[in-house]
Amino acid sequence: TAPRVKLTNAVCEVYNKSWVAVHYCRLKAYSRNKTSLHINATVFEPSNNISVRIKFMKKANGYKPFLYDFTIDGCEFMRRRNQPVAKILLNIIKNVSTVNHTCPYVGYQAISDFYIASELPVVLPSGDYLLLLTWIFYGKRHFATNVYFRFTEDI
Repeated sequence: TAPRVKLTNAVCEVYNKSWVAVHYCRLKAYSRNKTSLHINATVFEPSNNISVRIKFMKKANGYKPFLYDFTIDGCEFMRRRNQPVAKILLNIIKNVSTVNHTCPYVGYQAISDFYIASELPVVLPSGDYLLLLTWIFYGKRHFATNVYFRFTEDI
């Protein structure tokens, strides 16, 4: 069988409600093996200085750091697409999101009906994973999107 990715949970946390409102952050189940991610948020203030901390974790007696933990300049990345791991993430969501543009970010932002139908462009050992994205505007954490998923490798 082909490798499979199943989204298992989505948790969004808002740290500054005067800048960002997350209207919903949830998974929708289509079948036993297919779930899709829906995130709908509003950014109230135009943001031209955005950093994103990308942290990847694997479950092993709790979630432990795995492979990546770094922060990128989000506005610079959207202009130049100069970070390989962030580029993989963007390529996975670009067709189902409103975030595929350069700064400023303001107003409605969403990821709608996101699921991984084909193979991931990376090889992972089977297991449960967590992708933590912390969104930092002007040096302050404003919200986080945490996506849990299960990867089953080709056997």
